[in-house]
Amino acid sequence: MTSAHDPSRRDLLIASTLAALSPAPALASGAPAALLPLTSRSGVYTPARGASVMQFGFDFPEPSVEIDGLLISFRIHTFENAYAIDAAHTTMTHRAEGAVELRAEGLLGAGGQSPAQGRLTAQFQRGDDGVLTWRVEAETPTPIKSVATIVRGLPRGALSVGCSAFEDHGDDELVFEYPELFGGLSTPLIVLKAPDGRTFELAARQTQVRAARFLFQPGPDGYRVELIYEREGWTRSNALQSCPWRVGPAKSFEAAAQGHFAHVAKAYDIPSWDSRADAPAWMRDLKLVVSIHGAHWTGYVYNTYAKALETLRWVATQIDPRQVMVFLPAWDGRYYWNYPNYLTDPRLGGDEGFKRLIDQGQAMGFRLVPMFGSNSANKGWPAFAALSDAVTEHIDGDAFDLNWVDWDNDRRNEGWSPFMNLGVPSWRRWLGGRISAVIERFGVDGYFLDIAGAWENNRKADMNEGTRQLVADLALRHPGVPAIGEMLFDAQMAYIPMSQVVRYAQYPLGADAHIRSFQHLSRPAPGRGSTGVHESGFGLYDPHIKPDQRAIPTLTVVDDTFDKHRDAMAAYIAQAKGWTGPRG
Repeated sequence: MTSAHDPSRRDLLIASTLAALSPAPALASGAPAALLPLTSRSGVYTPARGASVMQFGFDFPEPSVEIDGLLISFRIHTFENAYAIDAAHTTMTHRAEGAVELRAEGLLGAGGQSPAQGRLTAQFQRGDDGVLTWRVEAETPTPIKSVATIVRGLPRGALSVGCSAFEDHGDDELVFEYPELFGGLSTPLIVLKAPDGRTFELAARQTQVRAARFLFQPGPDGYRVELIYEREGWTRSNALQSCPWRVGPAKSFEAAAQGHFAHVAKAYDIPSWDSRADAPAWMRDLKLVVSIHGAHWTGYVYNTYAKALETLRWVATQIDPRQVMVFLPAWDGRYYWNYPNYLTDPRLGGDEGFKRLIDQGQAMGFRLVPMFGSNSANKGWPAFAALSDAVTEHIDGDAFDLNWVDWDNDRRNEGWSPFMNLGVPSWRRWLGGRISAVIERFGVDGYFLDIAGAWENNRKADMNEGTRQLVADLALRHPGVPAIGEMLFDAQMAYIPMSQVVRYAQYPLGADAHIRSFQHLSRPAPGRGSTGVHESGFGLYDPHIKPDQRAIPTLTVVDDTFDKHRDAMAAYIAQAKGWTGPRG
């Protein structure tokens, strides 16, 4: 059994890393590359000492070149196999201004046992800030799915993933993915802080939203990192060009984040909060969001439209209604189950009751925003067949369903809702039509897109572009009626001015310079801490608003909130009146 402490492997890795500290000799144009014969097990614990990822059960070849103190190799993934570069057919060329080109004119298949056709080129350039930047081009006889860059030479340390708080994950092997909903990255930036205080940035500099994955695999002397760029699933090609990758030392966390978000803002044309035209004046004056829940998935009613209106009449005695947004999850009856009809529920008060809630709420000064599911539809709905072409399949063809909730508490998640793709015209037209009808019929002040921040690589269409087009279409039909989204990723800040859930805790300006945020609808309500229509059920109610809170204070109203916990509501609202908002 080999291990990270095997002298031959460890000594080779340490020696090559030390050699990286010395200037590399000049290479002639197209000279054979001096590649180190590393493998997928070089410098990492075998077996893993903590949580582990799936991996080859053999030493997959990773012939590596040393550039600026980093040891770098590559792996190509087609839809049928994985390939290494062939060191015997790889050359290095030094170009002007410090640029370096690696060119492999052959590959290895069968885990390194067989030659394979294909080529790979990587162009490296060190920036003035000392960070190494490169992009990869690959070509094979069959369509390429993704290409990985393998990087060694980074120390162990704590990670800030997508500008979250730094965390030391110990010996766990971890994968993070942008912008996958559960991937941990709403922007493709990870900053590593070594125990000695040095910081390093690892980033994908994208201009289009594409899947980017980061694997951190620990060993005794540092991390083995995989940076994987995956092509858009709705195209097929035997050639692939990755986004630019950046890895290297950072002067500070703030310097890395500032440079990253400057690129993001430019790449996606994200307006500043002060200048954006899609944020109406009322959105800029908010001090409180009142989240009044309608009906649970089971049909249990938390608040009828009449009770919601009664609650708002009382709230108006506690705070200027012009400073309050009223968020209406499950206004349409059974939460999620009724998607995508978006009709009023007779048990809640029907059209007449909902119209009265909107009209009289607005007359008091409130702004009311109902909720719509960006990507959920009950496939048992009789008319679902007309939208069935918009269900999502991953890049490999397997179904992606919205199946991570146990709505009926039988201790097995439900499977009746496929994940719908706004990039597909049929679903975008349907959802846009339903939102438009609600705006026209009831005159609501905005619309909320549930799970708007979900993006899955798939075989049909770009979800980000589909969401952007939906918002643009509705803006033309209904000027001044803004979109609000849940858990936005970076590029979406270009066209959605408000998010449910704050982002970038370690670098607030990444979001606050462009958008405003409020707290999640699952925030526990006063009293027993019910999360209302949300599947969490119950949590601990926090009665405090922190002085530096970035999110607009949010008060959840369920079945007993107004009747039994009005004092707690009043105390929270009194604090909200003094909330000053984020720095942006």
